[in-house]
Parts: sequence; structure tokens; C-alpha cells
Amino acid sequence: MWQAYKKGFKAWLQLEKSLSENSVEAYLHDMEMFTAFLVLEKMEKSPAEINLQDLEKFILHVNTLGLSVASQARIISGLRSFYKYCLLEDITKSNPTLLLEAPKMRRKLPDTLSFTEIEQMINSIDLSKPEGVRNKAILETMYSCGLRVSEVVNLKLSCLFLDVGFIKVTGKGDKERLVPVGNDAIKHINIYRNQIRNHIAIKPGEEDIVFLNRRGQRLSRVMIFLIIKELAGLADIQKNISPHTFRHSFATHLVEGGADLRAVQEMLGHESITTTEIYTHLDREFLRNTLQQFHPAFKQ
Repeated sequence: MWQAYKKGFKAWLQLEKSLSENSVEAYLHDMEMFTAFLVLEKMEKSPAEINLQDLEKFILHVNTLGLSVASQARIISGLRSFYKYCLLEDITKSNPTLLLEAPKMRRKLPDTLSFTEIEQMINSIDLSKPEGVRNKAILETMYSCGLRVSEVVNLKLSCLFLDVGFIKVTGKGDKERLVPVGNDAIKHINIYRNQIRNHIAIKPGEEDIVFLNRRGQRLSRVMIFLIIKELAGLADIQKNISPHTFRHSFATHLVEGGADLRAVQEMLGHESITTTEIYTHLDREFLRNTLQQFHPAFKQ
């Protein structure tokens, strides 16, 4: 019975909400968990028959599985989206998720790299190898523009407007934004294009992709992760580093430098300003450290 509802929900997420494949899969995985719970509890109910108590019982079950607070919150978000779909499609007359409470999440501040650490990583690249020239262009671009890893692997030549210092990025939900790009990134993108990319046999369909592997295909997200992990090791950086660290560092350095939060939101492609506001927490920590270092009343 639920298979038809889940199939319709999937189509709605893809077509109406324009979510990425990963986001759609995450929502569907959460719905699979919920329907598996209904089978476990022998609850033969349709979406319209599910009530708040049933959902609370499910969340309690999820909690006993030892899932993190973030995972529990995401599952509740998935249920809310499903019932929003059900209301729109007239599958249900009411929404049982309205009073469903999400667990309180403590926002964990991500690791960031200092400008010096980023330079150390970039300087660790072996430029005698073709992939080294490419990797330098990738890291310069990620830090200069604050790109998501999916945005850098799918970056297109037709979206580079380097003569005017901008690139066009396709972010979450296929939303496009123009992002300024720094001189160092422009320089190394051009070096890569003119000296390395020109000599690669490019696979059909990948002609417009900027960063390619030696087989002429776009890089995977995992490959970017491995490149960054290796460079962090070479630079002897002990922090928990991922491609997203460059994005966090880009935003943190902007906020610490006094950038307007709305401008940072625009450059990161955040739909809501509340997502960007995590960087004000980082900024407050920076301010506290500055006061302790320079203000007489704060000195030990």
C-alpha cells in the first residue's frame, strides 16, 4: 500500500521541489525506516490513519537505535515533507507532524583552516605532475569562491567569466548564482586549461566540464575528498579536514574581516540567512580571542 505513496512522494521531490538525487534518496530512506517500523509494530495503517502518537512512537524507536540528534531531526524533516505532499495530493485531510517535536540540536562549529594553513596545503602540491596543476586550480577555486564539492566537480567552462572575475555556479535545487573569483584562482584555472586540459582526450558529454581526470571524465566528490586529505597530511595539519572545510574557511574569513552576512549568504548560495548565521558564532569566538589578546581588562 505504501509503495504507491512513496513513489508519488519521490516524483514530487524530484519535480516539484527540484531536490538533488542525494537529498531525494535521504528522504526515501527515512520513509523506508518508517514503513519498516509500521510492519514491525503490525500497524496496518494508511498515511491518513497515522496520528501524532504513532509518529512519536516511531521517533522513540529511532532514538533507541542510537541515531544521532542530527539524523533524528532529518528523519522528522522527511516525515514533515511527506505529509506536506500528502496534503497537496489530497491523500490526507490533516497533518499529524505539526506537533511532532524535533530533538534539540546543538550546532557544532566546524573546523576551519587559517589562511596560512590553506597556503601550506596549496604549497604541498607537486606541480611537476599534471594532476598537481589541476589540484592547485581546484583548491584555489574552492577557497576563492566558497564552493560546495558538488559545485566544483560540475563546474562548466561555459560558466567561467574570468575576464570580468565571475563564475556561474549551479547549487542546490539547480539554483544558479554568480560568484566573484579571485585573481589567484583565475591564474591557475587558466594555467590548467592551457597547459594540461588541452592535452586530455575528453569523453563525450564531458566537453564542458572544467576539471577532468586523466581519462577525460569529471572528478568524483570522493576524489576531491582524497586530494584534500592527502594535502592536509603533507602539510601536517591535524584538524578534521574535508572539502567542506574550504567552504567554511571562506565564509569564516569573510565574516571575521567584517563582511555583511547577507553578502556571505548570497555567495554561499544559502536559501536562508539562518544557515549563514552559524558564522556569527565563529565570529564571536574570534572577537573573544581578540579581546583576550589585546584588551587590558581581559588579559590574565
